[in-house]
Amino acid sequence: MSLALPLRRRLGVVAATAVALMLAGCGGSGDGSTEGSSAAGTAAGATEPTKVNFGYIADFNGASLLAIAADQGIWDEYNLDVQTPVFTNGPLQIQAIGTGDLDFGYIGPGAFWLPMSGEVSIAMINTVGGADRVIAQPGITSIADLEGKSVAYPEGTSGDMILTLALEANGMTKDDIEAVPMDAAAIVTAFASGQVDAAAYWYPAIATIKEQVPDLVELAKNADFIDTMAFPTAFVVGNDLVADDPATVEAVLAALKEAMQWRTDNPEEAIQLTADMLGLDAADVSADAANQQILTVDEVTEWTENGLIDTWLSNMGDFFVSAGKLEANGDPATYYLGDMFAEAGN
Repeated sequence: MSLALPLRRRLGVVAATAVALMLAGCGGSGDGSTEGSSAAGTAAGATEPTKVNFGYIADFNGASLLAIAADQGIWDEYNLDVQTPVFTNGPLQIQAIGTGDLDFGYIGPGAFWLPMSGEVSIAMINTVGGADRVIAQPGITSIADLEGKSVAYPEGTSGDMILTLALEANGMTKDDIEAVPMDAAAIVTAFASGQVDAAAYWYPAIATIKEQVPDLVELAKNADFIDTMAFPTAFVVGNDLVADDPATVEAVLAALKEAMQWRTDNPEEAIQLTADMLGLDAADVSADAANQQILTVDEVTEWTENGLIDTWLSNMGDFFVSAGKLEANGDPATYYLGDMFAEAGN
């Protein structure tokens, strides 16, 4: 492996840390987050297990590898003591990383603008999402019908992203609707009770809404934009940890890669382990997983090395610039640790 590119990426991470100090996240904290950064020290060769706080969202994408790593003893193989507090969205996890309450976290595509802003680094691409929808109350049949109507969405998430894309595809912006930023957990009640006309949200939560509004209408989905936009999910890591303790980052990545391979080899068992971790019915987790493109280690490695993932990230960066989330679209090499992922565990 060439040393020039990883060094450039690490220098980019150090520079990005200075930027992160000037950026403020939204208020609040994730459910169950713990105090203090806990990934100090070096995992490789450490006598005591290295403590790592790893946030996640309670769905298949966010939880499956963590469930597998815990059940299969993979964390132990790499001398890691991993705590997994649950959060409702990616931006809250990135805020928690910034305050030292988390070391790693999980984000959906709607939050990718935050690592692109330099707040954290993308450590690993996990899946490609297909669960996002723009849904509407019965009687609304098109995106154009949303003009002047109330549309709830979780700001800074993939729901925000698909809403923006759907509006743009119809020559509209959020100025043409009554945009209602709302906490993700509140959208189920707001839509089911008729408080809003539409919502930009995702499965499996939409399945819960359908139990109360079975004739809701799906106006847009990820697959509608497949020719121009991928919706990857990822694990992110604090910039300070990458700069100060790369051995711990490499150990966590190696463990995640082993869990990813196990998920590929044992798909049904992976669903059951995830369901057990989340306290959900396996059928519901299976339905959630069916909406995703579950990536393999070989795919992520190949697409990292041949530049496909950089292309995804660049296209997403262009979108976030046009959406006003980013001032400029930067080089993925400054925030995606692709070389570290490819080498981890080798």
